[in-house]
Amino acid sequence: MAKKLLKVILIILGIILLCAAALILWLSVTEFNPGDVTDVKIEANSEVNGLKPFLNEEFSVISWNIGYAGLGKDSDFFMDGGSDVASADQDTVSASLLGIYKTLYSDADPATVFMLQEVDKNSSRTYGKDEADALGINNSAYALNYSCKFVPYPVPPIGRVNSGLLTTTVYDIDSAERISLPCPFDWPVSTANLKRCLLVSYLPISGTNSKLVIVNLHLEAYDDGEGKIAQTKQLREFIRSEYEKGNYVIAGGDFNQIFPNGLEKYPNTHKENWEPGTISDDIMPEGWTLAYDLETPTCRLLNQPYDPSDTENTQYYVIDGFILSPNVELISVSTLDEGFNYSDHNPVKLQVKLTSEN
Repeated sequence: MAKKLLKVILIILGIILLCAAALILWLSVTEFNPGDVTDVKIEANSEVNGLKPFLNEEFSVISWNIGYAGLGKDSDFFMDGGSDVASADQDTVSASLLGIYKTLYSDADPATVFMLQEVDKNSSRTYGKDEADALGINNSAYALNYSCKFVPYPVPPIGRVNSGLLTTTVYDIDSAERISLPCPFDWPVSTANLKRCLLVSYLPISGTNSKLVIVNLHLEAYDDGEGKIAQTKQLREFIRSEYEKGNYVIAGGDFNQIFPNGLEKYPNTHKENWEPGTISDDIMPEGWTLAYDLETPTCRLLNQPYDPSDTENTQYYVIDGFILSPNVELISVSTLDEGFNYSDHNPVKLQVKLTSEN
């Protein structure tokens, strides 16, 4: 009897191991492996074609990690100390996506450039919705930074994911590129993990041969810190090279790193859960501007549904903002307090102008 039981156990273990090996093999074969630099298709809106920014003319930019419209005020997330995997049902995702759309496009003083992160296309967690199509109503570029046919963890598993960066603007986009960033994860973890990138859009500037270079970014989150450092270094080298070409550079998004004095404003009292990095002093080349707002947090920890009255367990961060080249003058920057209704991030709005000095 004991031998039969042992045999049954070994057969079951063998089947489990065989299935696990088959899954890893399948994920390896189908792994998303983009090139170092790849061209990105521009989705053009004929109604806004022909518009270009002018020198010394003010315009505004919004950056927002929309949390794939699935990480709103009622959500928590297992990677942040919560318990949920699919943290929103289909109706909630639809409602959040509509709320995000209205926030972006119903403003009395609308932005002209939008840099969005965690925008899903045909993902299980967002019920197959094409969020890039829903939100990219202007001239738009979209680049995947997370694409996996089946993310097998945790229990229940995340499932199919296709998510990325979306830049949409009323201005013309001449061209756009996806530039891969270093991946800190080794095989087989890398097969079902993010492949971070920069989404770089080149916008013509009226009356000049220079370009306005919009660098949309979402740097590493759940690594040991080395990934953020390597990705930040590549970002710094890239934006400096573009400026040296005579271009104007606005880099923005979710840095997953706390901006200067952010810890003093919002002390990190939940280090046992998720802890972001800290932006290093040398992130900017000399003469560049780091644009951010400490008055309102840009992100909350997803250890529980949002309850601002629970000050003991509610953790805030300022990890979203911009880097501006010396020829881009900062007029103002402010975090828009949306109460984390639709995402675990608040949008950040930037007002700038391009100066003739280069």
